[in-house]
Amino acid sequence: MIVLFVEVTLGIVFRVIGQSLSWYDEVASVLLAWLTFYGSALASFKRAHIGCPELVDSFQPALRRTFAVIAQLLVISFFGLLAYVGFQIIPILATDFMTSLPDVPMSVVQSVIPISACLILVSELDELFRLLTGRACQTLSGH
Repeated sequence: MIVLFVEVTLGIVFRVIGQSLSWYDEVASVLLAWLTFYGSALASFKRAHIGCPELVDSFQPALRRTFAVIAQLLVISFFGLLAYVGFQIIPILATDFMTSLPDVPMSVVQSVIPISACLILVSELDELFRLLTGRACQTLSGH
């Protein structure tokens, strides 16, 4: 977030003095995407991610754990697929480079997708384990 703030501030300053940075827009977009993906991973670790705990909580207590596990398995499946596809695409992007910074390969730029998906998977697998052992952080514990 600090790097994005500094980069945007520099972009504004240079634009005001009439010396626009050629890489400003593209790098700001990449940094915002990285902030979003890595922020999602952090939110997952803090159990503050977007979810539907109200829906699971609306079930009878006997069904809550079952539906919480199903929901967790769906999330794990999605991020597992995202990580798998992300890692498959990285080698394909190795020959593409950023437009404004031709020394930076797109594989580095897009690596955020599989890496953040793996981080989220670790968090969600931990939550699934907690659900299965009755020590859930999320729905079943009232958080």
